[in-house]
Amino acid sequence: MRTAEAKVGLVWWQQKSLWVLFFLGLSAGIPLFLIFSSLSLWLREAGVEKSAVTFFSWAALGYSFKFIWAPLVDKLPLPFLTSLFGRRRGWLLLSQFAVISAIVWMALTDPQDGLVIIALAAIALGFSSATQDIVIDALRIEFADKRLQALLSSTYVAGYRIGMIVSGAGALYLAQYFGSTADHYSYEAWRNTYLCMATVMLVGVATTILIREPEASSQDKVYPYAAPDYGRFLLLFVISISVFVMTLNWIPNAPEVFDGYTQLTFSFFYSALALAVSLTATMVVAKLGLLVGIANSQLVNESYIQPLADFLSRYGRLALWVLLLIGFYRISDIVMGVIANIFYQDMGYSKNEIASVSKTFGVLMTITGSFMGGFLVLKYGVMRILMLGAVLVSLTNLLFMVLANSDADIQLLIAVIAADNLSGGIAIASFIAWLSSLTNISFTATQYAIFSSLMTLFPKLIGGYSGTMVEAIGYSNFFLFASLLGIPVIWLIFYLAKRLDT
Repeated sequence: MRTAEAKVGLVWWQQKSLWVLFFLGLSAGIPLFLIFSSLSLWLREAGVEKSAVTFFSWAALGYSFKFIWAPLVDKLPLPFLTSLFGRRRGWLLLSQFAVISAIVWMALTDPQDGLVIIALAAIALGFSSATQDIVIDALRIEFADKRLQALLSSTYVAGYRIGMIVSGAGALYLAQYFGSTADHYSYEAWRNTYLCMATVMLVGVATTILIREPEASSQDKVYPYAAPDYGRFLLLFVISISVFVMTLNWIPNAPEVFDGYTQLTFSFFYSALALAVSLTATMVVAKLGLLVGIANSQLVNESYIQPLADFLSRYGRLALWVLLLIGFYRISDIVMGVIANIFYQDMGYSKNEIASVSKTFGVLMTITGSFMGGFLVLKYGVMRILMLGAVLVSLTNLLFMVLANSDADIQLLIAVIAADNLSGGIAIASFIAWLSSLTNISFTATQYAIFSSLMTLFPKLIGGYSGTMVEAIGYSNFFLFASLLGIPVIWLIFYLAKRLDT
């Protein structure tokens, strides 16, 4: 076995599947910063208030809710595309063209004249990008034999991070090159930048067209139900999602009844309650739909119920604690990351400096940290390195307090970014390894979608208030708050490490 693995390692660059996953990773990494940090700077230069800018991080909530439609992607054949390209490639092409369309939509909208329109375009981009991730995750598992899976994952992550450099640092370089600065806003510069990003996405489209459909997805047993069953399944999904959206819109915004921290806390829990009420209404309507025969109950059971039931049966009383750790492990770095670009700009750093240090050097340090994390997991075990990552992330967040109380110093910025991204890379690598260990091979796609959705849901909800918190308490106190968020996570790891067989 070792000889076979060594042979694979020696000729890794000759493995076609690795290059396929690299380019698909690049395609998957492009959209994230276009609805996250790069968009934050665009909105900031356009004169949008900090609090409104960070609310746009909620546009990425599509990544946190992708478990809702992941079974749909897995079970539903697409007219024309499925028969022409296959199960996975058909859905992948649809999602990639949807990503390109959403980026172009954003490019053709000036936030100074259409803030709501660009918000809708950002939501569309988050939804289509999350769908692309669902398909690539499934395709990666089916694309090659087990001895290549670890190498495929590493190559995919490398491509994904380079895609983030392109849409992070690359977008900032282009925006400045085309003529938009903090002192002189140019919509045309940002329009051209986003159109360039849409063009880069064609790399993923070309890759999808040129590759073959995985054998596991080309078998007839993939779609065992009749066409009307899939149509009714889609109808029930559309009805349920419509109820979710209408319920969420029907619930009024949190009233202003308190001051300062109390109001922030109240607003967060109010939003969480509104979300819970909307999800409950959705599940009730879906259940009623099954009772009246709108959809095939067996198809719905296979898609939604069985993967969750399997997880609950395997972990029993620990399931809740496992889900809490999944949901909050990355809260400290995600909440802080929402405001990071605005913080750098407010501290006096130029877009070129932000792009070079944070978006290029920082991502390279994250990749380095990820490889370090993978090695450490192999040597010391996943739970120990999961704990190490959580502790390092919380401690390095405190370094931003030093940055906030200093004049703009590029060397200090480099040091802080290096420490922060190295620790983040170690945390991400160990976290992905742990999530993979939780997944049952029989339900890999759906369970992994649930886990990866949950890990960003609450951090992004809280992150949407980061601009408001900064305005209320200042940067130093905000970074202290972000660091303290890691303490419950450390306790959860300590609690589960003694009880989980990992």
